[in-house]
Amino acid sequence: MHIYSFSPFGYEGSLVPVEVDLRRGIPTVDIVGLADGTVKESRERMQAAIRNSGLEFPLERVLISLSPADLKKEGAGFDLPIALAVLCAKNKIGTEENASPLIDEEDILVLGELELSGKVRHVKGVFSAVSTAASAGILKCIVPAANAEEAREVQGMKVFGADTLEEAFIALDNNENFTERKNNSAYEKNLENVESVEGVLFPKVLPGFEFSEIKGQARLIRSLQVAAAGGHNLIAVGEAGCGKTLSIQRFPALLPLLTKEEGQSVTRILSLAGLLPPEESLVRIPPFRTPHQTASTEGICGGGPYCRPGEISLAHNGVLFLDEAAEFKTSVLQMLRVPLETGKITLVRAGRSSIFPANFQLLMAANPCPCGNFGSKTKICLCSPRAVELYWKKFSAPLLDRIDIRVHAENENAGIEEKPSEQKVFSTDELRKGIARATKAQRKRQGKKNAQLVPSEIAEFCKLDEESKSVLDSASLRYGFSPRAISSCLKLSRTIADMEGRENIGVEDVKEAISMRKSLSTFMDFSDD
Repeated sequence: MHIYSFSPFGYEGSLVPVEVDLRRGIPTVDIVGLADGTVKESRERMQAAIRNSGLEFPLERVLISLSPADLKKEGAGFDLPIALAVLCAKNKIGTEENASPLIDEEDILVLGELELSGKVRHVKGVFSAVSTAASAGILKCIVPAANAEEAREVQGMKVFGADTLEEAFIALDNNENFTERKNNSAYEKNLENVESVEGVLFPKVLPGFEFSEIKGQARLIRSLQVAAAGGHNLIAVGEAGCGKTLSIQRFPALLPLLTKEEGQSVTRILSLAGLLPPEESLVRIPPFRTPHQTASTEGICGGGPYCRPGEISLAHNGVLFLDEAAEFKTSVLQMLRVPLETGKITLVRAGRSSIFPANFQLLMAANPCPCGNFGSKTKICLCSPRAVELYWKKFSAPLLDRIDIRVHAENENAGIEEKPSEQKVFSTDELRKGIARATKAQRKRQGKKNAQLVPSEIAEFCKLDEESKSVLDSASLRYGFSPRAISSCLKLSRTIADMEGRENIGVEDVKEAISMRKSLSTFMDFSDD
């Protein structure tokens, strides 16, 4: 009989065959195979759970082998597979004399933590484990009942959700206990919290996410709309209290629901991190991660003994928002450069490596100086030029060059008397219409967001007429744009045209893209080199 469990390491993890040998000798239980403390403790939990479930524990000497021997095993998810392997060895299930129809034909994946009473508890990493098993040809599994819907998201996987050890043991001998999802996916379920905008699905607008409540930030909100439509990175710089953080915190309302393929990779990462809610089986809403300024490099990029995902991987296919970005460690800000470029990060620990997807959209908000008033029309800055220079040295030119949209966020109504009814506002529903048009165009044209276009795709999809080329060339010379900055302008122009439903990029699209790319230079002298 072949029972498999799963040892998480990085994004991939490893399947672990669980073998049991019963032999004469003083009754004891030995576990071999480089098990950590949690796995070794499963001996006691497993014995108590078997006896408290009314089942008979073998009186022989029990040897449990977890292979491969050089792979360290960790986690409480080994409790249930070890218990079932011991019971099968005790009852000789899978042998020629008494072969189980299920086990005789196919291998099976088992995951679950046991209580002393025999109940099976929820474990993390089920989606990742089941995905790995399916790729290895194992298409049946026993998991905790709380994880059953999560496991059924893997196509073709037949699942039994066990509440107790006794249920899991009985299910081993009957194929009918294992079922797969009847409909295509949980992606088609629970549509009551979803609304369609021009054929693109968005989550319903919740209280606190309505952009019409924000006054005096028309330029920033327009920039956020373009960023959401094309997946562009953005930095907003402005005086303290001007509303930049308030606006960006409402950014999730502008993001369409993930496609099924996007949701599966996000679900796998959240499952590995133990952050997948029990009621969720497939993540549909893009992640929005907001780490604190004290976050370490390992917390942002991932790591630890078992290569756990960091914030940039938890934000995969979503958003990483760094509020008060200048307060983050310089090393943290600089390590973002490679993942922003490649959409992935390679973690190496103790001779092993794992590649995590990290295709995230970076949003940053920062004050213009330590006191927060530099450039304000109504407040006085008390910082010396040297203090401002040191403050901005944390943002290196290569990092800023990867930011497509730079916004000087200032209260546009400051110092003027204007009736509230005359102030320019944007509703969330209005903003979503342009984003929906751009999303449909991108999915139809290249299947990815404009911000992710490579040079060959930029040349194919971002063609300019002669007048537009002249405008971009003039701006490039005037502002000293780097080649990456020129590519950013082209991609921004493509997004703006898509939002308006235009096939060809116009002069006005290019002008607006240039203004978004160079806007900080009107406020402070940043180099794009």
